[in-house]
Amino acid sequence: MFEKSTWIRLPRNVVVGHDALDRTAEVVQDIHLDGKPLLVTSPTPREVAGERVIEQLSAVGPVPETIEVETASFDAVQRVIDEARAVESDYLLGVGGGKAIDLAKSASDELDQPFVSVPTAASHDGIVSGRSSIPEGDTRHSVAAEPPVAVVADTGVLADAPWELTTAGCADIISNYTAVADWRLAQRLKNVEFSEYAAALSEMTAEMLVDNAESIRPGLEESAWAVVKALVSSGVAMSIAGSSRPASGAEHLFSHQLDRIAPGKALHGHQVGVGSIVTAYFHGGDRGFWREIRAALESIDAPTTADELGVSDEEVVEALTTAHEIRDRYTVLGDGVSEDAAIETLTKTGVI
Repeated sequence: MFEKSTWIRLPRNVVVGHDALDRTAEVVQDIHLDGKPLLVTSPTPREVAGERVIEQLSAVGPVPETIEVETASFDAVQRVIDEARAVESDYLLGVGGGKAIDLAKSASDELDQPFVSVPTAASHDGIVSGRSSIPEGDTRHSVAAEPPVAVVADTGVLADAPWELTTAGCADIISNYTAVADWRLAQRLKNVEFSEYAAALSEMTAEMLVDNAESIRPGLEESAWAVVKALVSSGVAMSIAGSSRPASGAEHLFSHQLDRIAPGKALHGHQVGVGSIVTAYFHGGDRGFWREIRAALESIDAPTTADELGVSDEEVVEALTTAHEIRDRYTVLGDGVSEDAAIETLTKTGVI
C-alpha cells in the first residue's frame, strides 16, 4: 500500500516588481490578515522601506507596532516574541535583509502568527524559505521556521541596495549546483530521502543565474528582478523538499565553519560561492563544473579567492578540513578532507 504523504507550505502571494512596496497593504488585505501588525526591521531598512509600509498599513487598519533589531541571535528572536505578546500583535512583517526576515520568521513560528516577508536586499534565499539562519556565539544554526504567507519584493528598492548584497544573493543561488550534487550523493550512499522535483527546481534556478550572469549589473531593476525570482524559486524548492537540502550542501558547511574561524569577515553568500567552487571540484575534478561556477561568480563581481573574501589561506584550509564536523549531513566531504588534499584543491581551483 502506498502511504507516502507530504505537507508543503508555500507563500500565498508573491509580488515582485517596480513599486511593489506600494502594494503591501493590498497584499495584506488580499490574504485577509486582520488585526495589529508588528514590524520587525533595523534602522536603514526602516528608512528605506519600513516607513512606507507603516504608512500604508495605518491607512487600512491599526497602526503597526515596530521593533528594531541590530543583530540576529536567539536572544533577539525572544525579544521579538516578547514584544509581539506585549503589543498583542496578530501578524508580523519582516522588513529588511536576512537579519530582520530571519528573526521575524522564527518569531512567527513560535507565536503561530502569519508572517509577511518584505526584503530590502536580494542577499539570500531566506526571503521565502521555511528556514532561519540564527547565529549563536561562533556558530550559525539553520532552524526550521514558518515560511511567509506573502512576499513583497520591490525591484527598485533591491536595485538600490549595496551591490555586494546582490552578488552575495547570486552566489548563494549558484551554489545550489553543488548542494543538489551533494544531495544526490547522499541519496546514493546513505539512502537519504530525495525529491527530484525540488532538486530540478533548485538546479534550474542556479542555471538561470549562471546563464544570465553577464547581464546582472549594479543599479538595474532588471537585474534585481532576475535575482529575486531566483531567490524565490530556491526558497520554494526547500519548502517542497521539507529541508534545506536543495540549497545547502558542503559549500554551506564550509561557510559555517568560516563563520567560526573568521567571523564577520565575509558575507554568507560570498563564502558559499567560494565553497561551491571547491566542492564542485571534489565532485568532478578537472572534468567537473567548477570552472563554470568560478566564471559566473567572477562575472558578477563575487569573490572567488580567499584574499577577496578577506580571509587568510590558513583560515580557508582550516575551514575546509573541519567543515564535515559542522552537522550530521552527508556531503562530498565524507568524513573529512586531509590538509594536503585541501591545499592541493584550493590551489588547483585558484582559491589560494
